[in-house]
Amino acid sequence: MTDYTHQFQEIIKTPKTVNDAVDLLMRILTDEQKNEIRALKEDDLIDLHFGLGLAIRNAFGLHDLDSKLLADCGTRHPDDGAGVVVREVYFELMKYWK
Repeated sequence: MTDYTHQFQEIIKTPKTVNDAVDLLMRILTDEQKNEIRALKEDDLIDLHFGLGLAIRNAFGLHDLDSKLLADCGTRHPDDGAGVVVREVYFELMKYWK
């Protein structure tokens, strides 16, 4: 299993919008990680909850209820916010799958 949290420890600037988070993740994730995400069906993105989702929650400060990113996700729950970001990363990756 990929250790996303360790990989994200170098992040200095926390993204404030979902688009910023997706852009940052597209630069951080390796090609192998991107391929793993792309290979999933949309309904299976929940499988990333304790890997990529956990790293997003921790590295991007989603446990802070005043988080601008969490607000941009349209939710007040860190798990749901991470899910929004994961789903948007997935959609971004799927644009280039074909």
